[in-house]
Amino acid sequence: MKKAHVILVILTMLLNCIFLQANGENKGNTKVILLGTGTPLPNPKHSGSSIAIVVNDTPYIVDFGPGLIRRAAELSPEYGGKIKAMSAKNFKKVFLTHLHSDHTAGYPDLILTPWVTGRDEPLVIYGPTGTERLTNNLLEAYRDDIDYRLYSGEPINDKGRNVVVHEIQGEGVIYKDNNVTVEAFPVKHGTWPNAYGFRFTTPDKVVVISGDTRPCDNIKKYAEGADILIHEVYSQDKFNKANDYWKRYFLSNHTSTLELADMASKTKPKLLILYHILALGSTDDELLKEINTKYKGKVIIGADLAVFD
Repeated sequence: MKKAHVILVILTMLLNCIFLQANGENKGNTKVILLGTGTPLPNPKHSGSSIAIVVNDTPYIVDFGPGLIRRAAELSPEYGGKIKAMSAKNFKKVFLTHLHSDHTAGYPDLILTPWVTGRDEPLVIYGPTGTERLTNNLLEAYRDDIDYRLYSGEPINDKGRNVVVHEIQGEGVIYKDNNVTVEAFPVKHGTWPNAYGFRFTTPDKVVVISGDTRPCDNIKKYAEGADILIHEVYSQDKFNKANDYWKRYFLSNHTSTLELADMASKTKPKLLILYHILALGSTDDELLKEINTKYKGKVIIGADLAVFD
């Protein structure tokens, strides 16, 4: 009887594992990949803002700064990498924080290259008001290219070129599947009427992405207890030496090292990652020193192609 009981327990455990995998509930499979950590400045070490949340080998892309497809390819098996989710054809669900060019200049590449390399279903995008107009204009701009690929004899499908747009209204859950629940929340980025951050809840992690924002209550609300908080920042020290014009701009649009340190001290993420860094001449060590004057948690300067799991 004891042997039969042990066998029954083992079978039960195996069946539970199979059930959890079938329902996307297996633990420990979330990766956060920084595809681009830059700003509008054309720094060759930092591609435009783009982040991949990978759950059970399924990628979810946030923002589409210039260079994201090529950055992702560096991590894909086709080009010597080890993360199969980073093959362009797998990019099917994407999320946009706001319409600034350093977050959208890679959008036509995201629409077209995955299609050319094998995506056989429409790209689905969740973004602010204006995303549909941007999408339609891009598709029209590339109409000649799309028509040529479709009607010149190129072996290509007629589905992967399409885009399904969902414009975000308000805040709360905007997307859910077996891997993730995605919540959008409005942030304060200058006079943009629609700018958002996102909270991804996966089976094993909570990841919050600020987008571009000055300090606001929604960041504190949605970042509470996150495993990973990815937040934009500028140097408080260099800000103090700027002229009044730039001071007004930064105060309205972005978050300083000291403001971020104060917020992180209250929300207590397990890991704080800095991206979209407006260093203004500060070194990485100087930025970390500024943060550490008010925040003692774990902080990392984000770099392109960094992977966290």
